[in-house]
Amino acid sequence: MSDVVNAVRAAMPAVRADLEALVKIPAIAFEGLDHEPVRQGANAVQRLLDEAGAAETRQLRHGDGQPSVYAHFPAPAGQPTVLLYAHQDVQPVGDLAKWEQPDPFTVVEKDGRLYGRGVADDKAGVMAHVAALRVYGGKPPVGVKLLIEGEEEFGSPTLEGLLREHQDLLAADVVVIADSQNWRTEVPALTTTLRGVINVYVEVAVLNGAIHSGMFGGPIPDALTALARLVATLHDDNGDVAVAGLVSSRSSDLDYDEEALRHEAGMLPGTEFIGTGRITERLWSKPTATVLGIDAPGAAESANALQPRARAKISFRLAAGDSAANALKAVREHLQANAPWGAEVTVTPEGGLGDPCAIDATGPSFDAARAAFAEAWDGTEPVEIGVGGSIPMIATFQELFPEAAILVTGVEDQYSNPHGPNESLDVKMFERVCVAEALLLEKLKR
Repeated sequence: MSDVVNAVRAAMPAVRADLEALVKIPAIAFEGLDHEPVRQGANAVQRLLDEAGAAETRQLRHGDGQPSVYAHFPAPAGQPTVLLYAHQDVQPVGDLAKWEQPDPFTVVEKDGRLYGRGVADDKAGVMAHVAALRVYGGKPPVGVKLLIEGEEEFGSPTLEGLLREHQDLLAADVVVIADSQNWRTEVPALTTTLRGVINVYVEVAVLNGAIHSGMFGGPIPDALTALARLVATLHDDNGDVAVAGLVSSRSSDLDYDEEALRHEAGMLPGTEFIGTGRITERLWSKPTATVLGIDAPGAAESANALQPRARAKISFRLAAGDSAANALKAVREHLQANAPWGAEVTVTPEGGLGDPCAIDATGPSFDAARAAFAEAWDGTEPVEIGVGGSIPMIATFQELFPEAAILVTGVEDQYSNPHGPNESLDVKMFERVCVAEALLLEKLKR
């Protein structure tokens, strides 16, 4: 066993303690919430990187965005530079009643897993970077830069501007983005495709104001029924997305066991899968349309009235080979063309647009990553996977650093439940991720 592996394993108790301390900081960058914890989280990360021996640390902002932490460990002569990315902000906790622990920001261990908001997404990614650097006492075998973001879960509204503003500062030969997952806890993975995303508000209007449903119901449509008919056109009878112009692509040859997916997703016994093709195609390389919410009177307080307006928020995930701009055009045309009963339909995008991406995982940097993973997982070779979720800034990294190898790794697994209640991290796999990253820095030496 190499000295690097032994050093990481010896460091893990302190790494875990620092991870638990980071989880205690409720760094949520969503609008309308207190952002002081986001700043506290950035300060905590900066201290960790100072203690790891960085030659320079500072916080970067673009516009009115949340702070990102930058650190630099200079490259030895002739060696490449690696940029390590993760984010320290987290999702809101949602319904506290659905958590099995009273405080989602206090880590609890159960059956070999750590539970808490952000413990996997993505504070363990932050600590994997810190763990790898601690092994080398502030002098890694290659140059290292770090960018730890503070608003990823809010959609990274200012990250693209920050990357462009500091392009020269962040330039690197290899980029490691630790914000994805492994195929299984016992099988490591490199993520090579990620879907893009657009969110839109669609509003349907049919009347100047609410009117009596008995006196006018029959010939006069109501907006909520019209909206229901409109969103129903987004899928065909099989459950495939029916918006002309959205792209599908080819996925990995891997496939998903249907019973395992049922269990992991928490499907009710009678619920059927939707769509056609292999499960991995439906998860990774075909578009999706999901109604996230509807603005309409609640059932309990609703009056006997025809509603004049109704609005839905709809999220579309986009396959590699598509673009957010093309998808927005296709979605707008579809929704306006399918307006029922002459209803007025307005489509408004929410925030920025996220392009999908595909990564050609060939070359010496990817070979080094595969060797590091295999050693950390006791000989198990990594597989290439797609991810149905979106990390839109990867496309920006590809644009700004076209010569850099972009490695998308992560600390999540099929049971991590990021964004949901009882988010968790497999303890043994986390150690392997830390080992793999420390080994990667060694194997990237020229």
